[in-house]
Amino acid sequence: MNKRKQRMTSKRSPKQNRRIFGQWLFLGAILIFTVLIIRFSYIAIVRHANGVNLVNATTKLYTQDQRIAAKRGTIYTANGEAIAEDTSTYTVYAIMAKNQKNANGKALYVKDKQRAAKVLSKYLPISYKKALAALKDGAGKFQIEFGAAGKNISLTTKEKIDAQHVSGLHFTESEARLYPNGQFSSHLIGLTTSKTNTETSQSTLKGSMGLELAFNKQLSGTDGRKTITKSGYQGDVKPGKKVKNGNDVYTTLDSKLQTLLETKMNAVAEQVNPKSMTATLMNAKTGAILATAQQPTFNAQNKKGLSKMWRNLLVEDTYEPGSTMKVFTMGAAIDSGNYDANVTVPTGQYKIGNKIVPDWNTNGWGNITYAKGFALSSNVAMAHLEQTMGSKTWLKYIKRFGLRTSTNSGLANEQTGSIQFTYPIEQADTSFGQGIQVTAMQMLRGFTAIANRGKMLQPYFVSKIKNPDTNKTVYRAQSKVVGEPVSAKTSKAVLKHMEDVVYKSYGTGNAYQIKGYRIAAKTGTAQVSNGSTYETGDDSYLYSVVGMAPAKNPKYIMYITMKQPTLNGNSASEVMAEIFNTVMKRALDEQKASETRSATVRMTDLTGQSISAATTAAKKLKAQPVTVGKGSRVVKQSVSAGTVLTDSQRVILVTNGQMYMPNLTGWSASEVADFASLTGLKLTTNGTGYVSAQSISAGNPIDAKEQLRVTLK
Repeated sequence: MNKRKQRMTSKRSPKQNRRIFGQWLFLGAILIFTVLIIRFSYIAIVRHANGVNLVNATTKLYTQDQRIAAKRGTIYTANGEAIAEDTSTYTVYAIMAKNQKNANGKALYVKDKQRAAKVLSKYLPISYKKALAALKDGAGKFQIEFGAAGKNISLTTKEKIDAQHVSGLHFTESEARLYPNGQFSSHLIGLTTSKTNTETSQSTLKGSMGLELAFNKQLSGTDGRKTITKSGYQGDVKPGKKVKNGNDVYTTLDSKLQTLLETKMNAVAEQVNPKSMTATLMNAKTGAILATAQQPTFNAQNKKGLSKMWRNLLVEDTYEPGSTMKVFTMGAAIDSGNYDANVTVPTGQYKIGNKIVPDWNTNGWGNITYAKGFALSSNVAMAHLEQTMGSKTWLKYIKRFGLRTSTNSGLANEQTGSIQFTYPIEQADTSFGQGIQVTAMQMLRGFTAIANRGKMLQPYFVSKIKNPDTNKTVYRAQSKVVGEPVSAKTSKAVLKHMEDVVYKSYGTGNAYQIKGYRIAAKTGTAQVSNGSTYETGDDSYLYSVVGMAPAKNPKYIMYITMKQPTLNGNSASEVMAEIFNTVMKRALDEQKASETRSATVRMTDLTGQSISAATTAAKKLKAQPVTVGKGSRVVKQSVSAGTVLTDSQRVILVTNGQMYMPNLTGWSASEVADFASLTGLKLTTNGTGYVSAQSISAGNPIDAKEQLRVTLK
């Protein structure tokens, strides 16, 4: 029976096996399907899978959150010319991996190393040999760069390289700051640096010095955001946070006066090679800084010269001012009632305790009045005045003139100076500017009290701040009186004494006379301290001058310091007068023109006009047009539209095409400076007055960055 059963089972087994297998397969499918339903239900409910938030992942796949970078505000001159503005720079790199091709199979790598090296050496500061070596050394690498030579490339240069269609050369774009005027009050305007956010890898520009740093918040603005949602072949843009561009900052700097000042400072620095030098022109009635420069300086665009001097000498450098301090000594003595015009004092040497106060002329001038002592710059006369006032009274006026407090300029690292005032000899020394450390800004602020009827003004560099999106002015500077150290009567008396410095035969400031204008000035010579004692030798002094004009009611103050120049027998006053006389005269001439000329006689915009039409228009304005170039139309003009013209004022018209040198004989220093600025020439001047000789002959073609040397007499 068992055998029969086995035979029956064996006969049915294939069919039964298929049925049983099918049943198990069906049960397995149901099980798998059940698991999948449970899994998908779980995912649908909790919206997570393998630790991934599916909602966020889907959002990221179909939406993109983009940053809208805020534009950094532009810094302008008072004339509305851009000094610092946003731009883009580029870094070139070469892809070396031969498997890099685009969708069409076009090579994205460098196929011809020799041609690539030739193009790079043509447009970048790198030799063909070095470029080729870099490309050969990059074999086997994915991509290479070319060091400093391949960075900070302008858009113009990038486009020239792109136009050569060299395979494998590519560019990355970076935010950058453009300083089109190069060396233009560089330490005041300042610089920016690029800061990268480590989380987002996005870079922004931040001020690192000067006004760029002081007004970084106003200039920076706020980035915006937008969301792009992709749907099929289309995308929807949803605005998010609105971008707020940085505000524009308008300085008080007059572009022409600043350019002229820079030119004269460069010439003097080349002539006498001082360790440092500052020069500032201020509006005596408002406190606005119209022009300011220092040496050493730097080119803000290419940073050339920056390593020589990082500090803004106006506020970060302290020094013993020397005899320009006597302006405050006279002011204090007169105002406190301790000045007697009839008193005479012996000169040459003055013994205080067991110490000696010497005059620069140790033999002295016999017994002289304080007035003559001021004009002769007698230390002994000023020490007598200090002793007459008493140290308490004198220290009170030092403080009233602001020589112990910050000027609140807003610039970084401003110093407040120091004073040695314990012993009688130290107290006397401060009366002629030794033993007291000040900044140039403190001195300028104090001088405004003498020029402005006793009212001391806050110096300032920024005239207004505007919102570029709305064009609304969000800040406007106003003159601010920060003290009244002396009376109007006292300031008038001090100005008269300062005139004596310039116009008395024995005065030390004869070099600062300007034809047609009355000048009030005070010269200064101070020994330079090395920390423990004073340096010795002919070139160990800090020379300075403060001048105010017109003398009876000053509209301008100019202050110059020159530290340890190599004079080689030249007079320090004559050297500084090359700067002072030229810049001050230009300012006075422009002021006079604006006061005497009708407001309707203003320069018009001649750019874009034909040469004949522009020349005719200039002559109708009673200007004297000078054409530079042989092109058909005007592309630049030396006098901006809206400027009040003087009779027969020279107006330079630069044409398109090749420029040619005009005859500069008889031109003033300021006109030559305008010409150099328009044409891009590097100008060197020697002497004062008007052009008598030029290094590039009239009629010769000229190129930008060419050196032009002129002699003035």
